[in-house]
This record gives sequence, C-alpha cells and structure tokens, in this order.
Amino acid sequence: MGARSKARKRAVDVLYAAQLRGADPVALLGERTAEPDAPPINDYTVSLVEGVAAHRDRIDELLTEHSEGWTLSRMPAVDLAVLRLGLYELLWVSDVPDPVAIDEAVALAKSLSTDDSPRFVNGVLGRIATIADRLRATL
Repeated sequence: MGARSKARKRAVDVLYAAQLRGADPVALLGERTAEPDAPPINDYTVSLVEGVAAHRDRIDELLTEHSEGWTLSRMPAVDLAVLRLGLYELLWVSDVPDPVAIDEAVALAKSLSTDDSPRFVNGVLGRIATIADRLRATL
C-alpha cells in the first residue's frame, strides 16, 4: 500500500470516529497527534481531514443529491466517511485524477465495509464524476 493510500485510510479512520462521536474531525486528529505514543501523521492525512471538514456542507449536499434512494443518516458511517473523502479528492484535490479518487474510495470501501459498499461508492462517485468539471467551476 502506497503512502497516499495509507494516508487515505488514516483519514477515513478519523472521519469515521468523528462521525460516531459527533466530534470535529480536525480536533479529533489534533487529539490523536498529541498522544505521547501516537505514530506520526502523514501530511496528506491532515490535508484530507482538514479539507473534508472545511467543505463538509457542500460535500454532504452533493452526496444527498446523488445518492439515489439513500439519505446520509441511512448510510453506514464507514461508507459515509469513504464517500466524503472520495468526493473531496474528486472535486478539490487537483493532483489526483478523477479515476484514481474513485478507485481509491472503492478500495477503501472494499477493505473497510460491506460487500455491497464498493459498488455503492463507485456508483455515487461515478455519477458525480460525470459532472465534476461543471461542479469544480462553481467551487
């Protein structure tokens, strides 16, 4: 697993824990890095958590619009964390190609969630990717 893939997994872990606790993901990441025995946090992990937190309202709006038949509250928390991260990379991280953002999110769903999750994540992010250029123009 490459450094960025590991950073993504760590970011999903933080986003997931923050969701379950009703906590701010950036504050939670800060708490985790302040622990004396905490392993170092990759800069990309920090960038992802901060980016998802900064754009969460817009990310959630887009997920709500494009998650056919699903509300955010009905989604498994892991899937929601993966989708938020994937959508952030898809729209706001310019050095990650769209297919890579989607593939990485699907890989995370495969390793962290249910058997149905990879297809769901791929479907939602794939729908948004078809209009990604138009969306980026409005960000």
